[in-house]
Amino acid sequence: MDRNQIDTKYKWDLTQIFRSPKDFEESYKKAEDLIEDFKKYENIMKENAKGFYETINTYYEIARILDKLYVYTSLLSDTNTANNDNQALKIKVSNLLDKWSKASFFVTPTILKKEYQEIEKYYLEEPKLKDYEIILKKEFRYKEHTLSDREEKLLSSLTKILNNNYQTYELLKDSDLSFGSILDEEEKEVELTCSNYSIYIESKNRRVRKDAFQTLYKTYKQFINTFASTLSGNINENATIAKIRKYASTIQWCLYDDELDESIYNNLIETVSNNMNILYKYYALKKEILKLDELHLYDIYTPIVKEFDKKYPYEEAKETVLKALSILGEDYISTLEKGLNSNWVDVYPTSSKRTGGYSGGSYDTEPYILLNYQEKYDDMSTLAHEAGHSMHSYYTRISNPYQYGNYSIFVAEVASTTNEILLAKYLLKTSDNKEEKRFILDKLMNLFKATIYRQTMFAEFEQKIYEDAEKDIPLTADHLSEKYYNLNKKYFGSGVIVDEEIQYEWARIPHFYYNFYVYQYATGLSAACHIANDILSGKENAVENYKSFLKCGSKKNPIDSLKLAGVDLTKKEVVESALNMFNETIEEFKKLTDE
Repeated sequence: MDRNQIDTKYKWDLTQIFRSPKDFEESYKKAEDLIEDFKKYENIMKENAKGFYETINTYYEIARILDKLYVYTSLLSDTNTANNDNQALKIKVSNLLDKWSKASFFVTPTILKKEYQEIEKYYLEEPKLKDYEIILKKEFRYKEHTLSDREEKLLSSLTKILNNNYQTYELLKDSDLSFGSILDEEEKEVELTCSNYSIYIESKNRRVRKDAFQTLYKTYKQFINTFASTLSGNINENATIAKIRKYASTIQWCLYDDELDESIYNNLIETVSNNMNILYKYYALKKEILKLDELHLYDIYTPIVKEFDKKYPYEEAKETVLKALSILGEDYISTLEKGLNSNWVDVYPTSSKRTGGYSGGSYDTEPYILLNYQEKYDDMSTLAHEAGHSMHSYYTRISNPYQYGNYSIFVAEVASTTNEILLAKYLLKTSDNKEEKRFILDKLMNLFKATIYRQTMFAEFEQKIYEDAEKDIPLTADHLSEKYYNLNKKYFGSGVIVDEEIQYEWARIPHFYYNFYVYQYATGLSAACHIANDILSGKENAVENYKSFLKCGSKKNPIDSLKLAGVDLTKKEVVESALNMFNETIEEFKKLTDE
């Protein structure tokens, strides 16, 4: 539909951020003037405690205004990506952000040229500086990994070059590869692409999904040496930078910002490895329901439950989500309900609107939600998911000053996934429709399979190839493919035929260029399952403890903030709680199917 056809109550009201173009321009001009004036602080910051405080305080004042400007132009652009005026505003703010980055370059180096004992004296001379104590302590963690000014400048000048491997990979994968054609279910010739592969690999026609699988990986095999070159180049760059910055390993460098150590990573892999029997049980169930003599890798994405055709109109879905989350308490629900009824959500797909869904916003705006709602169960689940993000942002922002009013990517998916689980559990409890229950259980089983087991397999592969790189073992195409194939045999077990084409799948996965990122999907879902279990079982103070986590912001590191919710990711029991929920879901599905 055209955006003008949508009722205003289902659209963002961005005048809540800036009432008019004039208000936007005034805020933009204020930020521009402050940035221009900020250069004087390079000397002021070095003078005394007062100058040091004024510099840091002004730094965050400017950052706060820029956040609001950027969020506004991003939201505006996403409502109509074809509108050139919207795009121009977004570019205008991006250019200002670039100017700010250059103007504020001296702040961190000036901090790190001091010893922390000098900062402690500053706290006595200028007590207001204590408002930034946690940030300053975090900055000083990097002192031993910071190079000289000349070395930092040299390394910074290489930034564009160091991104080339990923850019080349993306261009090759998304633009240059041609996979050829296959015959669809109606024996019509269709071109296979990265986009439509997911459709054909889920086909009910086994011939179609086998052809799609073999055709796709045949093409990846043809270019596998180039993919190996881009991935090994990316890995060796990261390993070199980690070594230059005096980290013991690349993984230590990548986990350092969140104050994590490798034990969290190892704990996840070890716990999942010790519970492979649950995944094997899932694949045995799939093989049985699909009535196959052999389960191949091109069979594993085939749905075992037909698409549930029930529609969930937005207003009905909104009420269902609120009922499902009512267990989180009156203040949570009243805030969320008020938000959902006061333009937090841009609900329906419209011409040139950005696709997908997300939760966004800044410290000084509402925690806005973008949807493209089409009345399916997944759309209702997305509403619950994004509401989790938005309520996490809401609690964080009202409970902390600006400098601590955010949270780490490591915990970002916890609140959203907790909501997804609470919604699914509510519907399983209240629905009297057997097929709806089977459909939801199937969704949950896929969530556990894809988010815990598959992402942990990716994490284990990434760990192994980085270890090899740091031992100067060449990451050739054959070496990478062999490592990946052996991991697939481990994760699929003897009950699944591990087709040889899967050895090239690593070339399809962009996350291997994200530097020890994927494991967070698995730890996030594990934490969410543990929290949901505590809440649903009525564990004493579970809800209040969870809200303490939501309110924590960045005052604590991610591991310590999760401990507020009773989640200790250094222990196996957290990951095990998710795997146990997976096992219970399989058993519940089997019971319903047998009936």
